[in-house]
Amino acid sequence: IGLRRRWIVSSILPVITILVLIAALVSIALGSNYYANARSALEAKATAGTDYFNTYAMTSYDEYFRSATLYANSFEDSASIELQFLDRNGHVEVSTRSLMTGSKPGTKDIIDALTSGRVSSFRGVDPATGEKIIAASGLLKFNGRVVGVMRFVTATRNLDSQVLLTVLIILAIMAAVIFVIVISSLLLINNVVAPVSAVSEAAKQISGGSYGYQIPNRYADEMGELVDNINDMSLKIGENEKLQSEFISSVSHELRTPLTAINGWSETLLEDDDPAQLRRGLHIILKESRRLTNMVEELLEFSKMQDGRFTLRIEDVDLQTEFEDAVYTYQELFRQDGIRLEYDDDGELYTDPIPGDPERLKQVLCNVLDNAAKHGG
Repeated sequence: IGLRRRWIVSSILPVITILVLIAALVSIALGSNYYANARSALEAKATAGTDYFNTYAMTSYDEYFRSATLYANSFEDSASIELQFLDRNGHVEVSTRSLMTGSKPGTKDIIDALTSGRVSSFRGVDPATGEKIIAASGLLKFNGRVVGVMRFVTATRNLDSQVLLTVLIILAIMAAVIFVIVISSLLLINNVVAPVSAVSEAAKQISGGSYGYQIPNRYADEMGELVDNINDMSLKIGENEKLQSEFISSVSHELRTPLTAINGWSETLLEDDDPAQLRRGLHIILKESRRLTNMVEELLEFSKMQDGRFTLRIEDVDLQTEFEDAVYTYQELFRQDGIRLEYDDDGELYTDPIPGDPERLKQVLCNVLDNAAKHGG
């Protein structure tokens, strides 16, 4: 559940948020575009209408009023657009809707047209009807004097319905996309969670002591590589466990040999008073004790190296002094074993120090001498 929740929070929710923002921005842009196109269309009609009247129909005021009435009666878009002719005080004189005659709309487009002389538009609520409208007004002049205003008005009901329909379509598309994303994401996360659960269970079994346990690998992607690595790790842990058991068995055997010799000779010396036998037994006990001590020290050093605690203590070392210490340490031991160790420095002293760990260097030199005595014949 935790992995699914994190996947949803980190992957699906940001995608859904982005889609919602895109849908909102597209809806706003399309709505604004619809209203802008409607306003541009009304402004174009107002521009063409005022140009026509100011150029051809302004021979007299009576002729203007007659032309306005004829123009309104023959207006082809009267079903969706209301055409109004207002006097210079803003009252409707002629309209394709007779009920508006005599009213005073007072919207911003009329005021701007009268003050600026340019075609102006308005989008908002009509004070006279309470409807949401878009309107465009242009100024009418005769002999340089303001005669009135030509105004085109349309209700935004159809536009609002069209915008709403568009938004609903966008929302439906967005919901379908989100549904596909959620389903595909859940399928993907399930394909990830199932092998992760299997790997987790296998890890529990391995940590519980089931070394060598293998996970069936049915995956060909990175998860398959992970399963292979865990299976390989499990096998190596099993092999290491076996090697550790064999190592402990071998060490136990090696330790048992000197201990047996020490115990045996101790019991022999307790029962025998022969000086020669006593000397010989003490010599063997001493030799086996030293051997046992060396074995324990080697095991401790090996343990340190295994768990990463083995470190070198580097300092300036007189190599010749360390070598001579090793020689004199083994000289007596070799003599007791019938081996003569000769050392001659030819009168040359190497006094230049070198960087190194004196204990480890001496261990190396002693091992070389010890191996020479054991295997050199």
